[in-house]
Amino acid sequence: MNTQMTLQALIFDVDGTLADTERDGHRIAFNAAFAEAGMSWNWDAALYGELLAVTGGKERMRFYCEHHDPDFLEQADADERIKALHAAKTRHYVKLLEAGGIPLQPGVTRLLREAHAAGLRLAIATTTTPENVTALMPPDLMKLFEKVGAGDTVAKKKPAPDIYDWVLDELGLPPSACLAFEDSANGLKASLAAGLPTLVTESEYTLDHDFSGAFAVLSDLGEPSKPCQVRRGDMHGKAFVDVELLKTWHRETISNT
Repeated sequence: MNTQMTLQALIFDVDGTLADTERDGHRIAFNAAFAEAGMSWNWDAALYGELLAVTGGKERMRFYCEHHDPDFLEQADADERIKALHAAKTRHYVKLLEAGGIPLQPGVTRLLREAHAAGLRLAIATTTTPENVTALMPPDLMKLFEKVGAGDTVAKKKPAPDIYDWVLDELGLPPSACLAFEDSANGLKASLAAGLPTLVTESEYTLDHDFSGAFAVLSDLGEPSKPCQVRRGDMHGKAFVDVELLKTWHRETISNT
């Protein structure tokens, strides 16, 4: 069989996909960094939901400034201050994870282990920093990922497909041999632009996003004891996502292209 027609790798987004990290993780860390720097910025949950339309932490701060504090960008050292704030935010976020952790989404741990045992290659394609990825993932799961595209690996962040293109190049695989996992409209645009069939699992801030083009949209990956909720797509009688179902979906997406 043509290897390009078989499922060989799974590529995962991180924030919102592997774990719902945004409201009580990244947002809290941003605010801690602002307070530490003596700044009056404070991102409440509603505002942060709006800011998530912009991918990348440094880019998100710049967008906030453009709309809420344009004088900040007039400073000669604005870029350096944004970089410093982002570094502080990463430090606070890692501390949050170390203090108690943010649980992975239902089904993630099970599926990662099952996929690796079945011989599927695993990779990450995210805009968050490498430090955030390693802080979030337990070491025994982190080592399962063969390639990690994160942070500033590429210049253009999602919805540009560049991070997915980079991961595919590193894996040496065509898009037709892989499936992507996303939780947001921007992430989905990026994966689809890279030619990747994509499964969407919703997160708190993305319930109202347009997920046109995904082959299925679910509440999460589900567990045997707690079935996932199906927003769109055919689970083929399954109550949760497993490797067998992924292979079925992959065959369907390839046959339809």
